[in-house]
Amino acid sequence: MTMSPKEYQSFAKTREPSRSIFANCIRAFIIGGLICVLGQAIQEMFVHLMGMDREAASNPTVAVLILLSVILTCLGVYDKIAQWAGAGSAVPVTGFANSMCSAALEHRSEGLVLGVGGNMFKLAGSVIVFGVVAAFVVGIVHLILGTGGQ
Repeated sequence: MTMSPKEYQSFAKTREPSRSIFANCIRAFIIGGLICVLGQAIQEMFVHLMGMDREAASNPTVAVLILLSVILTCLGVYDKIAQWAGAGSAVPVTGFANSMCSAALEHRSEGLVLGVGGNMFKLAGSVIVFGVVAAFVVGIVHLILGTGGQ
C-alpha cells in the first residue's frame, strides 16, 4: 500500500499525541521563572557576600548561570528539564549554553577542531548572527535619529 503525501499527512495527524498548549505554557512559565529566580538569588549573593553593586554583579551572575547550565547538560539533567519545560528552559541564557554544550558533547569524538569547534555553533549560530545583525540595525537607527545610544 502506497500513500500520497497528503494521505500520509492526514494519517500522521490522527496518530500524533495531543498537546495541551495551556499546560505547556504553564510549565514553560514555571521553569523560566525558576531560572530567573535562581539568577536573582545568585546576583543577591554577589551583592551581599562579595560587596558588589548590582551592575558589577550582573556579569558573574550570567557566568555562574552558564556554568550551571553546562554542568547540568554534561550530567544529562538539563535535557530532561528542557523536555518537560519546553521554551521555558530554552529562552534564558542557560538554554543558549545548553545548545552549545550539547553540540560540543555530540561531536567530541570527531576531535577538538573539526568535531567540537566545527559543530559547536550549528545550533547557536543563528542566534549569534541574529544578535549581531540586530545590534547593527539598532546602532544605525540610533545614528540616524541622533540619539547616540541613549
